[in-house]
Amino acid sequence: MATLSDIGFAAAINILTAFAFFIAFAILRLQPVNDRVYFPKWYIKGLRSSPIKTGGFASKFVNLDFRSYVRFLNWMPQALRMPEPELIDHAGLDSVVYLRIYLLGLKIFFPIACIAFTVMVPVNWTNSTLDQLKNLTFSDIDKLSISNIPTGSSRFWVHLCMAYFITFWTCFVLQREYKNVGSMRLQFLASEQRRPDQFTVLVRNIPPDPDESVSELVEHFFKVNHPDYYLSYQAVYNANKLSELVQKRKKLQNWLDYYQNKHSRNPSKRPVIKIGFLGCWGEEVDAIDHYVEKIEGLTRKITAEKETVISSTKSLVPAAFVSFKRRWGAVVCSQTQQSRNPTEWLTEWAPEPRDIYWDNLALPYVQLTIRRLVIAVAFFFLTFFFMIPIAFVQTLANIEGIEKAVPFLKPLIEVKTVKSFIQGFLPGIALKIFLIVLPSILMLMSKFEGFISKSALERRCASRYYMFQFINVFLCSIIAGTALQQLNSFLNQSATEIPKTIGVSIPMKATFFITYIMVDGWAGVAGEILRLKPLIIYHLKNFFLVKTEKDREEAMDPGTIGFNTGEPQIQLYFILGLVYAAVSPILLPFILVFFGLAYVVYRHQIINVYNQEYESAGAFWPDVHRRVVIALIVSQLLLMGLLSTKRAARSTPLLFILPVLTIGFHKFCKGRYQPVFVRYPLQDAMVKDTLERTREPNLNLKPFLQNAYAHPVFKAADNLANEMVVEEPEPNRTPDLVATKRGSKRLLYSGSAETLT
Repeated sequence: MATLSDIGFAAAINILTAFAFFIAFAILRLQPVNDRVYFPKWYIKGLRSSPIKTGGFASKFVNLDFRSYVRFLNWMPQALRMPEPELIDHAGLDSVVYLRIYLLGLKIFFPIACIAFTVMVPVNWTNSTLDQLKNLTFSDIDKLSISNIPTGSSRFWVHLCMAYFITFWTCFVLQREYKNVGSMRLQFLASEQRRPDQFTVLVRNIPPDPDESVSELVEHFFKVNHPDYYLSYQAVYNANKLSELVQKRKKLQNWLDYYQNKHSRNPSKRPVIKIGFLGCWGEEVDAIDHYVEKIEGLTRKITAEKETVISSTKSLVPAAFVSFKRRWGAVVCSQTQQSRNPTEWLTEWAPEPRDIYWDNLALPYVQLTIRRLVIAVAFFFLTFFFMIPIAFVQTLANIEGIEKAVPFLKPLIEVKTVKSFIQGFLPGIALKIFLIVLPSILMLMSKFEGFISKSALERRCASRYYMFQFINVFLCSIIAGTALQQLNSFLNQSATEIPKTIGVSIPMKATFFITYIMVDGWAGVAGEILRLKPLIIYHLKNFFLVKTEKDREEAMDPGTIGFNTGEPQIQLYFILGLVYAAVSPILLPFILVFFGLAYVVYRHQIINVYNQEYESAGAFWPDVHRRVVIALIVSQLLLMGLLSTKRAARSTPLLFILPVLTIGFHKFCKGRYQPVFVRYPLQDAMVKDTLERTREPNLNLKPFLQNAYAHPVFKAADNLANEMVVEEPEPNRTPDLVATKRGSKRLLYSGSAETLT
């Protein structure tokens, strides 16, 4: 078990690592050649120009102003200087709401930490229970936890009162944040500029008709049922094969650029390649001619595939983007049932065009349930098998306990420095390494489930990641760690004493989580600002692929806030903080450092680096709220179990009230604030429409919406994109009748329809 000296050793390593990252960042960000790596957002907005174009030869690559190196931490106050309204205009509401998660952690845990160290730590420290227990492995840090309180002590009333304070304070802060974020969302939606998704609805599961195509069905259905507000529709095509060809051509173009740049550096020698397996053997050919020929052939295939997709009815998907003349019409359509059969003509708000994950629009709607069932089973087995490396990590954190059970390992870890490194640093870094590949696996699972927007994919991935973190990183670490840590105790005591040993040992796992917080929350956050991977990739692309200024802009990789990985990771700290606040408060200072440091770092990244792929107006906040509530309930149940093993019979029944109150609080917030994040008020839509029509009485939305939801692979050719948009009939056409291929007409009256034969 990690002792106080081990924790100090680990803290020193992580503080020095974080400080080294900050110094490296301060130096690298000042160099002109790295300007596009550390300030890409300003380049994307067109508000910053490359410093390489000005100055002497040396100053184009190295910053020669030595005074700028002295103020190497001035980026911190600069990151905090931009006010929140300006930050919303600069980066969007999603980024600002994401930052508020860190502020939420500071607001919750700072008062809790102050009271815990003022009241609870002295209460825990002034006992000697751990010293009196035999065959129990512990350190001085564990004396600050509830484990040091004797069984049946009246001091447990302090922990009970602390649990009530934690619950009420957390609920109070959560309610205020839910209300504030909801108000920010409504204000943002009311003030933002006109966007295509405000007028557009996604229609899915369109029923087949033997006499009409999907396009004709959509046009007739909405002209009949939404005659006053229907404007046009955009057919959805299965262009996945075309997308693959386009991506393949892009990769070939990169290789062509590489060999052309190589040839330009040495014009006397043309580059050659082998066209055999992996380029290792086979006939040698001219590399430039080879890739030019392949690109020309692939371009012809792309043109033919485009024509096939647009001309073939088999490429049409039973879905469409339907646009309306008013926001009010889109609100009504998206939030109402369209047909007698509730499984047909399903409508929902269309994601904004850049938020759409086009590959999944081609999936049949009936497959989605099956796909999600398959992924649920796969996720269960993934979670189960990941317990093996988690248990291995726990063996690194509990060397002293294993030494007692397996003495022959003792000579390997006798050196004090090695032992401190293994117990204070290695467990956290090992767990971090095991979790590196997990987000990619979970994102593939989410894509297989069939979600049609990037925001929905990230929210589902975040939900899976949070569940995985809770089960494996939190619960499995506690259970496996306790079993290994107290292995000798389990082997030498009666079965009736094992629950008592577990009750004492669970709070003592705080030392492992402290090491993990320092590795992930301190050094990891500091490493985020260094952007080492994007820096290396940018310079490799700049050297091998970049020929023009446009190529240099495409070589930038600003990245995003990464909600699918960042938010679940933050939630792990909420779980640890709330669970251990009343059990082992020693964690709280480490968690506060994480929230404060992460807030400054990510605020800087959002201002200067990250460029969000979409804007959901903070739609993910209900997930954040729900997970914090879950963490609060888990902390109450865990404390209840610990007190029961401590025979605190008088105080335990009073804890049953807290989960009930917390669940009631969650239901209240869900009913009061969540609808703002799910539906758009008709009143707000009408107000925005009225103001817009007053300012622009002759507004024509058709050109604005015409190609907004055309597939990206078609947007390169305007003539192909225009063929996909269905125009509204001419005004001189009889308005009350819509002709169909069935030889019948649909009569419109009072917003309903009858079929005349």
